[in-house]
Amino acid sequence: MNSPSEQVEEEFGVPIPGTILPEDQWAKTALKKMPPPGPLDFAALFGRTAPIVLDLGCGNGRSTLLSALQRPDFDHLASDILPVVIRYATRRGNQRGLSNTRWAVIGGRELLRDYIAPHSITEIHCYHPQPYYERHEIGKRLIMPEFLSLVHRALLPDGLFVIQTDNPAYWNYIASVAPHFFEVQEHPTPWPDAPSGRTRREILALQKGLPIFRGLCKPRADLTEDALKALVKTLPRPNFNADRRLMVLDRLESEGEDPAAKQPPQRRRR
Repeated sequence: MNSPSEQVEEEFGVPIPGTILPEDQWAKTALKKMPPPGPLDFAALFGRTAPIVLDLGCGNGRSTLLSALQRPDFDHLASDILPVVIRYATRRGNQRGLSNTRWAVIGGRELLRDYIAPHSITEIHCYHPQPYYERHEIGKRLIMPEFLSLVHRALLPDGLFVIQTDNPAYWNYIASVAPHFFEVQEHPTPWPDAPSGRTRREILALQKGLPIFRGLCKPRADLTEDALKALVKTLPRPNFNADRRLMVLDRLESEGEDPAAKQPPQRRRR
């Protein structure tokens, strides 16, 4: 039973995972400055040895909070390029006492390329990567052969890559290139652990009645380093039309915290 001092937050009518604990139970979860490039020492970072989960483009932290609460024996490093959302995520990780989380301002590609040792990660999650709608921004798209090669390199042989989008064109591209690197299983139904959505974006998309495309990807065991390099050189880049009609959801998501979440957190009933 929760203490009367524990509080719960909501956004878009869906509770944010976990409760706000009394301040003396808060954690310190920020990775305030990335070290010089080189493999991260996760045992030193978390003070223990545990399976590692990466959440790339974590936004306000909802998906990482959920996983960290459900799986205290796993350590989670979440990253995003936007300092403002990492501030929200760090605050929430701290307030929930989640010492098995760390939050960093860095791009997913850069994190994998510069800081992750080969075959060291148990899971990598990437929810709703930005599709970018303008032609001159196509090169900013995260999911492309180079990135998928980095994911494959980072994962343990029995690791898992979870990818999700609400953009049909992006999913069509992912579905065409990801099987070169992974055994891909589509997951068409809502996540059992979060039927309303694992992320802020998924919640918005589901509330708007949009389809969600989800993939569970296991690294192909038959790929050598030379084979990965060849795939990066030969597979097509993501030059699809992202469909500007979906920008309305981007605007909703980029407005900042949901107004309901800015209200004083409600005390959870005993």
